[in-house]
Amino acid sequence: MQTIFNTIKEIAIKIDFAIKTEDLGYSDSSNSSGEEQLKLDVKSDYIIEEAFKDVSLVKDLISEEKEGVLSLHKEGKYTICYDPLDGSSLADVNLSVGSIFGIYEGEPKGENLVASAYVVYGPRIELMTALKDERPKLYRAQEGLFNFIREVTLNEKGKLNAPGGTQQHWCDYHKTFIDDLFAEGYRLRYSGGMVPDLHQILLKGGGIFSYPGTSDVPNGKLRQLFEVIPFAFMYEQAGGQALNNKGLRLMELVPSHPHDTSPCFFGSNYEIEAMKEAYGVKH
Repeated sequence: MQTIFNTIKEIAIKIDFAIKTEDLGYSDSSNSSGEEQLKLDVKSDYIIEEAFKDVSLVKDLISEEKEGVLSLHKEGKYTICYDPLDGSSLADVNLSVGSIFGIYEGEPKGENLVASAYVVYGPRIELMTALKDERPKLYRAQEGLFNFIREVTLNEKGKLNAPGGTQQHWCDYHKTFIDDLFAEGYRLRYSGGMVPDLHQILLKGGGIFSYPGTSDVPNGKLRQLFEVIPFAFMYEQAGGQALNNKGLRLMELVPSHPHDTSPCFFGSNYEIEAMKEAYGVKH
């Protein structure tokens, strides 16, 4: 696994350079969801593909930006599902963006995820990695090398509230849930980027990030294999929880299609228990 993590470190340096130097405009292509791709999306996807072509442990790659599976090494052990540049539309206003990696052994589904990682490209490049039965580990890049900073643990209760989705499309009980957290003194932290918002909650000790099902997007917006399951693993290893709107652990999701989405809630235990109560989920 260390070989894969080392490859992600190399990828991070190259993508960060691309963010700082390349065209931030739109390409002439669309992704798997029919959305226009930024040139940075295409470049980041290419950087990741090229890097893993030389890693024999990797059997297949599945990208959030493409349909289908890219087969690399028949003898490989792992399938890597990745979002090459989450929040890429924020780059042109100089906000933090990120890359997400889910590492699966066998069929890509929650129970087969064995490790995850994400990179934050901001004022500094930071990498978080997670393995089973270990706390997530934070690394920070300096002069092209990643230095270990610390292990990350969530408190039982946090202070940050990052509510996703357009508010006019929220159901009444979700709005009540969010309003109640603010009434308790929670602080709003929402940049429009999944990676920096979830990263902030992890590093600041706790809180909740939510992207519910809404009237316009009943199954949520975030993709299970590339975004939801990798972060669910990260939050559980940090001592928190990650559930869908029905109270199911996100780690138990079994996507029927690589680009399936899911409502999702990631947080420390207090906030997730409050979400379950607001949603009428039986304990």
